Amino acid sequence: MHKSYATTAVMLALAAAFPAQAQSNEELLKELRALRDRVNQLEQKLQQQQAPAAAPVPAGQWGMTPEQARELARVATKAEAMQDNFSDQGYKGLKISGQMDPTYIYNKRQNDAGFVFLNGGGARYTYDNSYFGMLVLDFDKETESGTKWKLTLAPERGTGALVNGGSIVHEASVSLPLNDLQTRLWLGQIPDWTGYELTLPAGNKLITHNLLFDFMAPTAYTGAVLDVTSGKWWTRVGLANLNGARGTPGNKSPVLIYRVDYSKGEFDGFGFTGLHGKAANFAADGTWQRDTGTVDANGDPIFEETGFDGAGKNTSIHLFEIDAYYIRGDLSLFGQFSYGQQKGAAIFNSDGQLRNAKWWGVSGTMGYMFTPRLEGVIRADYIDNKRNGGGLLGYSFDDGINGIGRGLNADGSFNKGEAVGANRYALTLGMNYRVDENSLFKVEYRLDGASQPVFFNAAGTSVSKTNHLLGASMVVSF
Repeated sequence: MHKSYATTAVMLALAAAFPAQAQSNEELLKELRALRDRVNQLEQKLQQQQAPAAAPVPAGQWGMTPEQARELARVATKAEAMQDNFSDQGYKGLKISGQMDPTYIYNKRQNDAGFVFLNGGGARYTYDNSYFGMLVLDFDKETESGTKWKLTLAPERGTGALVNGGSIVHEASVSLPLNDLQTRLWLGQIPDWTGYELTLPAGNKLITHNLLFDFMAPTAYTGAVLDVTSGKWWTRVGLANLNGARGTPGNKSPVLIYRVDYSKGEFDGFGFTGLHGKAANFAADGTWQRDTGTVDANGDPIFEETGFDGAGKNTSIHLFEIDAYYIRGDLSLFGQFSYGQQKGAAIFNSDGQLRNAKWWGVSGTMGYMFTPRLEGVIRADYIDNKRNGGGLLGYSFDDGINGIGRGLNADGSFNKGEAVGANRYALTLGMNYRVDENSLFKVEYRLDGASQPVFFNAAGTSVSKTNHLLGASMVVSF
């Protein structure tokens, strides 16, 4: 049948050639072209009729049946609805994390051994009773505009428990972008950022903290901070209340605070912090008085107190520290130097004159990974605190648990005189084992010592130059 169409086409072409004399060559050429096109159309139609029928194309994509395609459309619609609802409920950009670390502590001089977890009830801050035995919940949220919210709850053992009447809020802050995401305004209650150790257990290699962290650094700030990141530099500077959600009456000056960090490379870096302003002076105990110039009914002069009972008078304070780190392979090194002074805050003031407190200290930690799970840690700390009977940040009194202040002899006399404080040191050996991705087991032995006998036993009947501590904890986080 194909050959018949071809023969017919040739015959038609020859027949058309006879009257060519009556037509121009151009008209003849047009007719031949039209005839050729028609023949081509007929051939294509014939080929389609002879070809086998093609398989039906599925209605869905990628070989899906129509029912499967409809099911996919329903799932997509539900997913979009859930995403919209997730965003409308405020969950977009929200991250929830947490950690807890039930801890066991043995303190020889205090004759104390047992588990430590969420202990409160007015328990004071000591090196064997600090930021461990905690339960922490962390809520972080970032909006599409770049604003970052942070709320950290830590019942009984957070910064709020120490500086804000037993509050469970460890941190409550918001970070607002200004010109760009690298320039921010940071507002709220912010835990202190001094030194190489972090506050919460999951970020530290050992259970207890170093001496500089415990006795030379603030607890928290409440205020406003300018936060700027530029290349390898990270700078924060601001004004804030020191260790208080609100200042006491008569105290109208916030402190200047700052921290600068530099990441030199992938493995090392350094940072430094400072604080300048006024802080509560705990050297005055309510016994300092002045004559008002009046008398009572018996003719005796009337005095008024110029001191305070714990927090009513602020004096100038200056703190500065520098810290650095080096992490390469299995080895990690951390170091810190701190200096501080406060006007009229020394322990020795028995002659009625408040004296200045000055102190300095160093701390270093080394960690080495023996296996991918097992790490050995050693830390050494030293504080020079002999001036005017001693005196550290918030510690303007003799403290027989922490080993701060002046040493005593067996007969109750001062070991080196009432105007000479004891220098402190601590050596800590520890190991931690990574049980799994979210669990870290820690164990440590700590020797605390001093240049004078300053560690009292629990009954207050004996005093020593040294004390021993054992600790174990399981830090579990998510």
